[in-house]
Amino acid sequence: MAAGPPPPLPPGPLPVFREEGFGDKFLRKTRENPLVPLGCLCTLGVLTYGLISFKRGDTRRSQLMMRARILAQGFTFAALLGGMVVTAVKSRQ
Repeated sequence: MAAGPPPPLPPGPLPVFREEGFGDKFLRKTRENPLVPLGCLCTLGVLTYGLISFKRGDTRRSQLMMRARILAQGFTFAALLGGMVVTAVKSRQ
């Protein structure tokens, strides 16, 4: 049994969308998933401290900070995936 074309939409006002700037979008995304920017800041801090340690010649601390950077990147990636899953679940409801 073949269905015909869908019924036309009732006439009415169309929704109006405003232009969203970079700052507005960044704040909105940060509110939706605050762990991603936090993970990025942690990664940046650990990387910076590791590079400073490397420059000073403290190779042991530098290696430790590079390993900590990998953990911070993993946390950031997990937070990103978790935020995507939560957004997908919300959109299905």
